[in-house]
Amino acid sequence: MRRFGSGPGRALMLHCSLAHGGVWKPVVAPLADRLTCIAPDMPGHGRSAPWDGIGEVHDAVTDSTRGLLDRPCHIVGHSFGATVAIRLAIERPDMVLSLTLIEPVIVAIARGTGVFEAYRAQLKDYLEANDRQDWRAMALAFHAAWGGGKPWAAVSKATQDSMIDLMPMIGASEGCLTEDSCNLLGHGRLERLTMPITLLRGSETQDVVRVTHQKLQERLPHAVEAVVDGAGHMLPITHPDAVTQAIAAHLGAVVQA
Repeated sequence: MRRFGSGPGRALMLHCSLAHGGVWKPVVAPLADRLTCIAPDMPGHGRSAPWDGIGEVHDAVTDSTRGLLDRPCHIVGHSFGATVAIRLAIERPDMVLSLTLIEPVIVAIARGTGVFEAYRAQLKDYLEANDRQDWRAMALAFHAAWGGGKPWAAVSKATQDSMIDLMPMIGASEGCLTEDSCNLLGHGRLERLTMPITLLRGSETQDVVRVTHQKLQERLPHAVEAVVDGAGHMLPITHPDAVTQAIAAHLGAVVQA
């Protein structure tokens, strides 16, 4: 777990799959006088202990994070981390001052739109590799879909190896993200999240993310969307300055409210 900044506000920063808490440093450094940021490594990532392979991945990540809600705070989450942020807010709305959700991949909310089905067809190689436990092929297909356009050959060997090792954990998250096995989308659950919420995405992200945002906005009472021009899914890494500006604007709106 890393700590950034020493400001009076408190923020919990939840990274995406295949990353670690350190990726938030460039994003939150300019906010050091406003926020004290806590950035944990999810199980199996960074310096955390490996995921034990038992049970639901989303449960394991949420369980490892829940204890950090020891006082009211803002939560910022990216991709899988943003879905954990949603779950924490559902469970403990009294402890969540606001949410900044960067491309939350609870794509189950897009089912039946046609875009979801096209997205699943796009992931054919990924899904087949998962079924046969070909972790290298699965990592290549996952990176092609979510790596922001960076060629696999441009990824360092150490990072490639880490991604391959984490593919069983990524595959095990499919139930929650594509079928809502964790019941994030159950009747009335999102509607109870009345804290200020910003949904942040890149203009060049996948269509399924755009539709996911649209569907979330229909159910989240106070959610607004912001778009980073030219960015894809990995915008906290590729466009940290723009993400910083969006978080700062969100916090400003929260204070004014």
